[in-house]
This record gives sequence, C-alpha cells and structure tokens, in this order.
Amino acid sequence: MTSLAAPDFAYICRLVRERSAIVLEPGKEYLALSRLEPLARTAGLSSVGELVGMLRRPGSMGLQEQVVDAMTTNETSFFRDVHPFESLRADILPELVERNAATRRIQIWCAAASTGQEPYTVALVVRQHFPELASWDVRIRATDLSPTVLAKAEAGRFTQLEVNRGLPAALLVKWFRRAGAQWEISPEIRRMVTFERHNLSVPWPATAPVDLLFLRNVLIYFDLETKRGILRQVRRALRPGGYLLLGGSETTLTLDDTFERVPRGRTAWYRSTTR
Repeated sequence: MTSLAAPDFAYICRLVRERSAIVLEPGKEYLALSRLEPLARTAGLSSVGELVGMLRRPGSMGLQEQVVDAMTTNETSFFRDVHPFESLRADILPELVERNAATRRIQIWCAAASTGQEPYTVALVVRQHFPELASWDVRIRATDLSPTVLAKAEAGRFTQLEVNRGLPAALLVKWFRRAGAQWEISPEIRRMVTFERHNLSVPWPATAPVDLLFLRNVLIYFDLETKRGILRQVRRALRPGGYLLLGGSETTLTLDDTFERVPRGRTAWYRSTTR
C-alpha cells in the first residue's frame, strides 16, 4: 500500500497553509495521496514522495500552484441543501427588491464558488421567480482560489450526474441545452455571473459593497485567526443591512460578535451590526 513519509506530508501541509490558509489535520495523509497521485503520474513521477522532491527544488512555483489547486475541496451542487435557496426566494430577495427600488441594483458575491453550481443557482432563482428584475442591474460575482474549477464554472457545462444533483427537471429543460454528453447553461443565465480568482485569506481588494455574500462551507477549513480575519473583511464587503450566508454547520458565534443571527424560514442568515 502506498504511503506518504511524515516529512513529505508536513511539507505539503506547510505549502497548502502558506498559499491558501487551508489547514490539513494530522491523519489526512490519505487525502494528500488521493489528490496528488494523479498529479504525480501526469508529471511522469512514480510517487507523491517524488512529487514533493520536485516541489522542493527552485523554479517549482507552477507545480506548487497545481498541488495547492489539487488539495482544495470543491464539493458543490445545484440548490445545495435546498432551504437556503427557498429562503432566498421567499424572504431575502423580496426584501432587497423593496429596499433597492430606488437604485434598481442588487450585488451578490458567491465566495469559494467552486465549479459554479451555487452562483448559477442564485441566477436561476432570480430569473425564474423575479422576472421584474430583468431590467435591473443584478450582478453575481463568483470567486474561487482554484483556476481549474473557475475554468469549468465559466464554461457553464455540466455532466448528467452534476445536473441530476439538485437541479429540478423543469429548470434543466428551460435553462439548459444539450452539448454532446453535457448540459450547457443558457447565455442569459451565464451573462449574469462573472468569475474571478480570489484568495479569501489575504487582504481583499476594495470592491463595490454587496447585498448578499455567500460563504458556505468554507470557514471550516481555516484556523481560528483566519476565520476571524475573513469575517472582518466580510463586514467591510457588505452593504449596510447586507446578509451573509454560511454553511449549515458554521456560525459567527465566538468568532465575531458584531454579526447578528437572522432566522428566515429554516435558514439562518447573518447581518453585521457595524461596518
């Protein structure tokens, strides 16, 4: 059975943490092997140990980026967990439509957007249930650390298995078309989303404040101080009264007491009480 030497795993942990702030816990050697063995084979190497040897050499920056990319977790699906998107439709978007009637603008940011199912789901909710917003300036910004998943997201093409995971059949028929063995999202939905690379763990560049910030199932991968630093930046990114959505097992409790929990239906949103 393939194994990973302790010094090699320690090097991978340091590299991933330095570049992404993601913490690999002891005992996750199996994860490193499963993610990096394909990369080692592609590089013509016989083991992950040899791959680490290559990483230690000068001029290996490109390979190091590929390793960090491979070690990021990209689990996602359309309408993931269902209830947050029901709340988005029934509670949050109607509130924003009323609040932003004067500007006719809504800004949404999906951070750690992976292969795009989450931002496209948001766009589908907007187009399907709020036809009056067709004349508004609705912008959905989707970001991720991984250039690989961003390229797939931007292409807007999904396998049968991917569309089977959470996407209602009626929406598939209405907003997608066959593209060989895949399904391609309609240009109308695709144009609503812009994709860009972004590292949550470094200082964020100044951008227009957003009404909604999706940060789901991301904080769980960071240490305590990184979580607190990210939430401080979330506060600055949100428009006054804007909403933050975390994953079902995540909370701002004990991390940042300037956020208040705002239950809407079966979903807990968070709102900053200060800028």
